[in-house]
Amino acid sequence: MADNSQMNDNERGLFSLVHGITGMLIAVVLLLTILVVLGFNAIIVQQKEAQNFYKINQDLNALKANSPDNHKYYDLVGK
Repeated sequence: MADNSQMNDNERGLFSLVHGITGMLIAVVLLLTILVVLGFNAIIVQQKEAQNFYKINQDLNALKANSPDNHKYYDLVGK
């Protein structure tokens, strides 16, 4: 029985879409595009939220971890 996982000589190609240079370039361009889009969105969100800070108006000891009442102890200063 012949193993069908090997490529024939006529199926090989330097510029084939899946295993060649073209496939590698498509993958690299796609990953770089995703990186640029996510980085750009992160910068935009950071610039918007930098102006929307809050000030704690109570003692820090009054805050409890994961408490639903923590919103009572701070005021939004920005916007």
